[in-house]
Amino acid sequence: MADLDSELRQAVTDSEANAGGLVRDPVPEPSAKSRRSIGLLLALLVGVGAMLALVFSSADDAAIYSLTVDKVVAEKSSLTGRNLRVEGDLVKGTLRHRAEPCEYRFVMSRGGQELKVRYAECVIPDTFRDVPDMDVQVTAEGELTEAGDLEATHIMAKCPSKYEMQQKKARGEAAPHASMYAPEGSGSAAVPAAEAQ
Repeated sequence: MADLDSELRQAVTDSEANAGGLVRDPVPEPSAKSRRSIGLLLALLVGVGAMLALVFSSADDAAIYSLTVDKVVAEKSSLTGRNLRVEGDLVKGTLRHRAEPCEYRFVMSRGGQELKVRYAECVIPDTFRDVPDMDVQVTAEGELTEAGDLEATHIMAKCPSKYEMQQKKARGEAAPHASMYAPEGSGSAAVPAAEAQ
């Protein structure tokens, strides 16, 4: 075993002595093809970075804040000029239609606060009607003006659920929208004059 140890020591000593005289291969310079690949990779990274910067910088302008009427009224100054989705209830008797220029105006309320809304379109959802004895829940999307009114670009009205309708039917009440679309002579009221203009 002693011979083995001495031989191992001798081999290590010899290899260390010869290591100083080893010639190392030079590191090859990158070829033109690999330089092009690195350039392409850098160009792609810059392009992706520019696209991400564009998306994130414009995301704030395109964002729609979903709030209730009371929160919009409370934060009116900070929300002016922003796109909003406002939820509330139609205030009874405020739905007005004007033929020239075609527009609807109404007031929404929630939490004891009211918000005036102007919708400059001729067509509204069928369920968006001022119905007696029934609260109409409305969602309006648009921009809050300096005056604190909402210039709506989209209106959505929540329909009563089938369970609410079944309860009304059990109490002997008619469906809230049925009388508005009943044919003349059926004993039901026609479309209100304010909406027929």
